[in-house]
Amino acid sequence: MDYYDHGPELVARTRAYALKIIQFYAAMPRTPVAQVLGKQLLRSGTSVGAQYREGQRAKSIADFVSKSEGALQEIEESAYWLELISESGTADAATVKDIYAETRQLISIFMTLVKTAKVSRART
Repeated sequence: MDYYDHGPELVARTRAYALKIIQFYAAMPRTPVAQVLGKQLLRSGTSVGAQYREGQRAKSIADFVSKSEGALQEIEESAYWLELISESGTADAATVKDIYAETRQLISIFMTLVKTAKVSRART
């Protein structure tokens, strides 16, 4: 396994996350506030997997780190929008809680991934 190849599990997990975000957005109320917050979440939440996939084809560790940090930024942004949605009572609290838990897990995974890649880069 190379520094950028973490198997199909994370690819599948980030795709499942994106699909969960899409379904969540589709079920959100059609109020202006819900739509603005939801669209922001939709953009950031679906971008995580795209960024990670780009990293799978990295030409170097530095390129992989850059793409993975981009994915980490998107997942952090998703956490922010979920917090606003939750705290404003804009959508179903139980669904927000479920997606937020997966968001926190993905943040941990990507933080570890970036840290490990940076250590690997320092050794070369």
